[in-house]
Amino acid sequence: MPIDIARYSKLISPKDTGHNEEREARLLERCPPGHEGTKLIDIPATILDASGAIIAWYLPDALTDATQKEIWVATDLLAPMLEKSIKADGIWRTNQEWFTPRSENDVLTPRCLNLSPAWFQQGHENQSDPEVSASLKGPSSEDILKAIARPAAIATAALRVMHPQQYWTGLQAFASLGDKAGSKELPKMLETLQYWATVFNILTIICNRETPNHRGHSSIPECFDILTSVGNYSNAWMSIPSLQLEVRYDPGCMIAFSGRIVRHGVHAVEGDRIGWAWYMRDAVHIYAGILSCGWARLDGKKSKG
Repeated sequence: MPIDIARYSKLISPKDTGHNEEREARLLERCPPGHEGTKLIDIPATILDASGAIIAWYLPDALTDATQKEIWVATDLLAPMLEKSIKADGIWRTNQEWFTPRSENDVLTPRCLNLSPAWFQQGHENQSDPEVSASLKGPSSEDILKAIARPAAIATAALRVMHPQQYWTGLQAFASLGDKAGSKELPKMLETLQYWATVFNILTIICNRETPNHRGHSSIPECFDILTSVGNYSNAWMSIPSLQLEVRYDPGCMIAFSGRIVRHGVHAVEGDRIGWAWYMRDAVHIYAGILSCGWARLDGKKSKG
């Protein structure tokens, strides 16, 4: 695509949540993807910018049936916490307006939940130390961490190929977090880190939710988020309007891009769908003292943009 993703990223401010259609139209006019209309993608693809930097990976059928089943079972283990996550108002991520009302034929309860061994709650990025997410502070936390371990390792292995510099940055961040948890006597964080089986620092689990077009303001511009989808559903598409793309989002699919830069959303589906989103938060890497990893490139060269 005739876009310089590093320069494009500098146009995206913290206020660009992806919900302002007029602002998004101006951004699209300034940085067009180079094709007319919206393109549909349903085969494996790597999307590059004009310099050879990788904007996105699209891998349909990336997850085996066994792995999809593991994700389903792990999500079911979280059901008691998921049931408490939805709200009648508030931010769209947990607002009941965006969740599919449960019917008698549905297996899943529509919900959204974050898991993290070390994170700052929104608006508290300047507090002294990150903390373990509330979802991993209960008596079943070890069982949860063991249940998500294999899918977590698969996402990490995929990242090792997609963006090697980000992978090594993630390893360095967790080594630093472990040292800080030990020296600052943060026992719950230290214990959780021992079972956390990925270099990503947050997993968001989403059940039966339509996702409006948005950007993840807490993600790192140069880093990939990895999104996976499983379930018993049909006719699912992810919209990527900043690139004028629509990609088929069938069960077993894996998609990677910077949620901070690439505006995206998921249409409502027919049936039950579970989405797992793995990503890194910049505030955690800053706390850990880790430098930016640069942009992923097809030629493997390190780029700082």
